[in-house]
Parts: sequence; C-alpha cells; structure tokens
Amino acid sequence: MASQQAEEKTYHPQDAIDAAFKSTALTGGFGLFASAVQNTLAKQNVGPLGILTRSGGTIAAFAAMGGTYSFVRTASANLREQDDTWNTALGGFFAGSILGLRARTFPSVFGYGTALAVTLAAFEYTGGTLWGKNKDQNLDKYEQLEKLRKNYRTPAEETIAQLGEGRGIYGPGYAERRRERIKEAYGIDVPATPPPAS
Repeated sequence: MASQQAEEKTYHPQDAIDAAFKSTALTGGFGLFASAVQNTLAKQNVGPLGILTRSGGTIAAFAAMGGTYSFVRTASANLREQDDTWNTALGGFFAGSILGLRARTFPSVFGYGTALAVTLAAFEYTGGTLWGKNKDQNLDKYEQLEKLRKNYRTPAEETIAQLGEGRGIYGPGYAERRRERIKEAYGIDVPATPPPAS
C-alpha cells in the first residue's frame, strides 16, 4: 500500500519545448482567427493581407501567450517535480505579462500578469471546469437518481434522535408526552386537542 502511494506521488517529467510548440500553434491559430475578424470589421478596405499587415500583432500576441504559458507551466512542474496550481499561476503570470508588454508600462505588465495568474490558478484549483466535479460516465442515469434519492432519506426516528423534538419536528405521540411533561413539571392538566376539522 505504501509503495502504491509513493508511486502515485512520483512526478514524471514532461517535454516543455514540445508543449510550447503545440500551444503556440494552437493559440496562433486562434490569433489568426481573431485577426481575420478584426480585418473583416475594419471600416476601410485593407484587403486580405490586412490580416498580417494591419492586425498581425494579434496573431503574435496570442501565439506568444500560449507558448509562454505552456513552457513556463511545464518547466516549473519539471523543476519543482510537482504538478499543482502553482505551476498554472506561474505560467499565467508570464503569459499575462506578454499581454501587458503591448502597453509598454511596468504596471500593465505586472497587472495583466497578476490578473491572469490569479484567474488561471483559481480555475485550476477548483477542478479546471466551470460545471463542477466530473461525473462518472459509466453510471446509469436511473442508478444515479436512485442513489441521490436514498442518499438524503433518513428515518424520522433517527432525525428526531439527533435533533430532538420541537422547531417543527415532532414524532408520533408528541402531544401525549408534552402533556405528561407539563403535568410533572407544573402540575397542570392540559386538555387533549382534537384534530383540525379541515
């Protein structure tokens, strides 16, 4: 069992250069698409080469950010020998700094880097998805609903034993027990109330 846990914690190094090239190509493609959209929405007719001449900086920024993020994240994981949220934060900081370089001021470099680092680290820390925990795809829908139904159903006796009676939680025979407690404590006979007519 201890060797199995040690094997799970062992870090396997990854190729940072390969990850950077793949991410550069992918985000460069997104940058090319964004540049084409910018070129299309231009008020003056710039022609098809306007993708490269007029808004080519968008392609370069997207490609540089993606490549830098992947390289720094993977290199940091390799150096630290841990794959955790800090690697994502470091990668996000350097990628955001590249976005801030376009403004040519130190506060924008630091601010964009910090903003992207915090955003990506929070996203990674919460499981890397906006839709919550990954669901088991092999589980049948009926079994899943049955499991949820049984998960929250507890016997009333158990609930009353844990919480006690009162505050809207009353077990069978509560009225009789209440009359007996009042009779013992105060010596007052409480009449039995008939059930409501409605």
